[in-house]
Amino acid sequence: MGSEEVLSQYMAGKEEKVETKHTEAETKEILLNFDEKLPIIFITEEDENNKNNPKINLPAVKKFILERGHSVSSALRRLSFQSNSDDSEEDEKEKSKSKSNSTKRPPLIQMNEDEEGEEMKGRITLFSRSSCRECRAVRSFFRERRLKFVEINIDVYPLRQAELQEKAGSLAVPQIFFNEQLFGGIVALNSLRNSGEFEKRLRSVVEKRCPASAPAVPVYGFDDDVEEETDDELLKMVKVLRHRMPIHDRFFNLRLLNNCFTGGDAVEILIDELDCGRKKAVEIGKAIARKNFFYHLSHENEFEDGKHLYRFLEHDPVVSTKCFNFRGFTNDKEPKPAALVAEKIRKIMTAILETFVSDDVCHVNYQGIRSSEEFRRYLNVVQDLQRVNVLALTKAERLAFFLNIYNSMVIHATIHKGYPDGILERKEFFNEFLYLIGGYPYSLSEIQNGILRANQRAPYGLVKPFKNGDKRLQVALPKANILTLFALCSGSKSSPILRFYSPEGVDAELKSATKDFFRGDGIIIDIHKRTVYLSKLLKWYSADFGQESEMLNWIMNYLDAKKVGLLSHILSNEGPVNVVYQNYDWSLNL
Repeated sequence: MGSEEVLSQYMAGKEEKVETKHTEAETKEILLNFDEKLPIIFITEEDENNKNNPKINLPAVKKFILERGHSVSSALRRLSFQSNSDDSEEDEKEKSKSKSNSTKRPPLIQMNEDEEGEEMKGRITLFSRSSCRECRAVRSFFRERRLKFVEINIDVYPLRQAELQEKAGSLAVPQIFFNEQLFGGIVALNSLRNSGEFEKRLRSVVEKRCPASAPAVPVYGFDDDVEEETDDELLKMVKVLRHRMPIHDRFFNLRLLNNCFTGGDAVEILIDELDCGRKKAVEIGKAIARKNFFYHLSHENEFEDGKHLYRFLEHDPVVSTKCFNFRGFTNDKEPKPAALVAEKIRKIMTAILETFVSDDVCHVNYQGIRSSEEFRRYLNVVQDLQRVNVLALTKAERLAFFLNIYNSMVIHATIHKGYPDGILERKEFFNEFLYLIGGYPYSLSEIQNGILRANQRAPYGLVKPFKNGDKRLQVALPKANILTLFALCSGSKSSPILRFYSPEGVDAELKSATKDFFRGDGIIIDIHKRTVYLSKLLKWYSADFGQESEMLNWIMNYLDAKKVGLLSHILSNEGPVNVVYQNYDWSLNL
């Protein structure tokens, strides 16, 4: 049958058998099925009864297209759609999952969403604190049993302490409630579990609805720890300057500087407003600058009279567009003590870690974090960093503070921008996502290499993070702490696990983090090949360790007994030791 007859039958809406000879060993027949309500499909005769798995005789179709390609182009488009859309339901799910993984924003998973426990009419409530070992044990028990529960961390919700005191008679945690009934702490849990009575008590939650007298579920915007905040004592003068100051774009050293003012203009306004002398006005200007309301454009001085150029913090283009703890306006409240803000961040992020990270700390539930009340409170607290006095922190407090800020920023950046999937995206991730801290912007790279590594160049970097005269050098650690390399979680599967550090225990916690890193895949020793496989982190930051032999001897201090024996055996025998750096897995630690 000729191709013209095939086309005429197609247009007439008939079904006809088409025979086409070709060079294949076996001649097959193609049925052209047409229904004006259905897409067109080509099937072989042997598959005629299997409509869900159509096949195409490509030589016959090719010949047909060459003769009448333009006439049936729309039919072929419909054919393509049909062949791509007739996948099974499981294939569609797999495609959806693959598509999610290929997008810039990662698939933010909800852990254990496919393993729901028994449907309960009532509610289990757990009162806890951050970094509480017994609370962690209770939480793990409930998760293993797949029991849904509501957790009220009194470090995150301090106003709930009064309720806990009233209902339990003390502030000791953990405290478990089945509906309105106090179940007890971990001792009661162990006792009832061992005696078999736990299941009987659990029935009351499964079968009985939760009354209003039970501990309430934390609600967005409620249970906030509303502290008594006062306006900054200099705010009145700051408002006057903001209102009256002539803000202009000005040329300086052949550069256009946006939204700035001169020290002389500020002095004149202060003299007129306060009816004071020029010297007094300059002193007030210096006090305002020390509170980080504005800054000298080249950071040469705090504040001087004359033509020196200054800019309000909210007018800085970097601050207003790239600092993600800045919401369009400066926090004008009296700055809180840096140690207090740091402790709040540590407690909230530890609560997030314990709630939304797997027990082995290798998998982070970013979706859960993004929608949590704890993360909302974290976003509010980090606004207090804008004008905080970081120099008031001790060395240990500063070390723990910047470790925690780095790990928190990675989570925030992953949720807000999506995790990077290429070299250029990673460069932007680590250099363009900033926090405003103490009046200055900090990127992830600047915190790691400028602060924690005492202003050393980043791997493959050409310049140091902070130039001479940069005020942030005052905050940098005086000497690089090598152990911080194993404390910073970049969000990748090959990076160290996520932790948060306390000022009083930061040195011991850093040693523990380093041991955990090498206890895993940070080092693999093949005694037969005399080869040591190291994490590529050690290659990137080899300048901090010295020669490879020095690096291996240093690593020995943080290995378990088995790996110490293997590495000692290789190093003690004469002969070359091969050091191979493992491939780095940049995929997100979901």
